[in-house]
Amino acid sequence: MSEEDRLWGALGERLDRAEAAGGAAFWLRDDDAVAPTARLDRLIAIAADHAVPLALAVIPAKAQPALAERLAGEAGVTVLQHGFAHDDHSAPGSKKCELGSDRPIEAMLAELESGRERLSIFPNVAPMLVPPWNRIAPALVRHLPSIGTRALSTFGARASSHGAAGLLVVNTHVDPVDWRSTRGFVGGPACLRALILRLDAVLSGAVDAEEPTGLLTHHLVHDAETLAFLAQLLDFTAKHGGARWLSASTLLGHSGNTGSGDGAA
Repeated sequence: MSEEDRLWGALGERLDRAEAAGGAAFWLRDDDAVAPTARLDRLIAIAADHAVPLALAVIPAKAQPALAERLAGEAGVTVLQHGFAHDDHSAPGSKKCELGSDRPIEAMLAELESGRERLSIFPNVAPMLVPPWNRIAPALVRHLPSIGTRALSTFGARASSHGAAGLLVVNTHVDPVDWRSTRGFVGGPACLRALILRLDAVLSGAVDAEEPTGLLTHHLVHDAETLAFLAQLLDFTAKHGGARWLSASTLLGHSGNTGSGDGAA
């Protein structure tokens, strides 16, 4: 048995345990959407084939009207706000950040409000903010509810279910892209190990078990290997009673209009 086959078996064992405990929740977030592309079409198709809702983080300042037209009728896709322009405003030598502590809060809030207005042409927009590079100044977080943002999503196990009064935190936890090296697929074994470690933490209570496990993808850099793995993973979970995939609307606690409902799997 190969290492990857063994890890698929280990993932199934964790899902068995999760099913006995009431099931494990997952959600799928894809970042950096600006225009219709063949890679985005493929991701949408893979998600739809397995009844998995897709939360698509769109960059408001760079989003093309053609993308809004492409998403019309895609009931399984919910649009999230991906910052404003995905521009780096960090100080030299610092990690990339658009919504960091180096900028006035009022200026960032104004940009985010402008970005939300730009997304008004899109169908199925949820009031969830996805900060570029998954980074945001804590001082800004406290002000997000004042502009109508109801949820925040970054990367890593959340420290608290709410970042501020009225602001839900729902993060992502597993990314199949090797950002530090090739910017290609990190590989099946590495991705499966990350999923298994995340589920172990959920099952043991080491992290907030109420937070769904988030799979973070970036369709613009997906290669054939990444897409094949995603299709295999969604198929694997779709056939297991211990996994259920949630829409962004469900994460926010309302029915919304994502149409296809939550993919259960």
